[in-house]
Amino acid sequence: MYTPFQSHLNDQLNEIKKAGLYKNERIIISPQGAEITLESGQKVLNFCANNYLGLSGNQQLCDAAKAALDSHGYGMSSVRFICGTTNLHKELERKIAKFFRTEDTILYAACFDANGGVFEPLLTSEDAIISDSLNHASIIDGVRLCKAVRYRYENADMDDLENQLQLAQEQRFRLIVTDGVFSMDGNVAPLRQIIELAEKYNAMVMVDESHSAGVVGETGRGVTELYGLMGQVEIITGTLGKAFGGAIGGFTTGKKEIIELLRQRSRPYLFSNSIPPLVAAAGIKMVEMMTGTNELQDRLHRNSEYFISRMTAIGFDIKPTRSAICAVMLYDAKLSQDFAAELLKEGIYVTGFYFPVVPKGQARIRVQLSAAHEIEHLDKAIKAFEKIGKKLGVLPLNPLKGT
Repeated sequence: MYTPFQSHLNDQLNEIKKAGLYKNERIIISPQGAEITLESGQKVLNFCANNYLGLSGNQQLCDAAKAALDSHGYGMSSVRFICGTTNLHKELERKIAKFFRTEDTILYAACFDANGGVFEPLLTSEDAIISDSLNHASIIDGVRLCKAVRYRYENADMDDLENQLQLAQEQRFRLIVTDGVFSMDGNVAPLRQIIELAEKYNAMVMVDESHSAGVVGETGRGVTELYGLMGQVEIITGTLGKAFGGAIGGFTTGKKEIIELLRQRSRPYLFSNSIPPLVAAAGIKMVEMMTGTNELQDRLHRNSEYFISRMTAIGFDIKPTRSAICAVMLYDAKLSQDFAAELLKEGIYVTGFYFPVVPKGQARIRVQLSAAHEIEHLDKAIKAFEKIGKKLGVLPLNPLKGT
């Protein structure tokens, strides 16, 4: 049986390559940071990691993880309700709840699991989920696992959301689901209007803060802080794998009854190993650091504003953003790959994004800024983008706008 299936797979792979959509993985041999070393020995500036606060290689987090490795061992070899819960897991859950001003928290191996395990235990075919069209794949997959009636509204379109809420009035309970920051564009969900509509049409709200926690809001507490709405949404999901240290681990935080039921029925929680104690310990240290100082968030905001303003002035087509994500629009899939390859020669590590990660005809290079970047890093990247932009015909040779 495998011989014809193998031929079928090879045909698909060849089609992907011919279309210029094949994804190659570059191998890193150094710690994650603003500057990294590739397997080839080339040192490059990294502008495509989710290392928003520059904590992936932070020594305080490494020290906390090493101490937990000595005190609690390497792994738990168990799920939480059997023998996979330590004092470190419980302390991290308490600290995350306090950080977001929610009532309780449950940890998962990843936010993909948090989103995959949140809907099915809470909602049935009598209920409705109203989801933003650009929500993360993990939300889409989680919704598919649930029998609730599904409604979809266009990205951040409040008129369409209201229409879908009106259609959903015949269902028992309604849950509006949105990313806080949409990962491919960098735009922030209009949470204030979402909550106003939720109150008008008697719905609950869930926000995935994976790309917004640590990034937006005065102290990095995400979109609920940005809009002055902390404690006013029923469910928040998020990750420890981006701004919060860049390792692994996800969480759902919110109303205590929701979290309690997830502990009883959420399948990714019940049937997956606990996160390693060393990850929990580093997470605890991370929350303490973020609570004690706003230095990293302030630096990230400055870097983002500096880079985006100068890239726009050069003449690049940049998606509107209020986050640390700068989507440089190129539209053509092959062009996005060629552009990224040319930038790598200049020592700038970025990735071209194209279908199916983004819609067809919407290819781009997603630049992700970090608090770890120095101004000279940003200037080098901007200069390289301008050089390659002119070389590949993305920018005019004599732009009207100056740098």
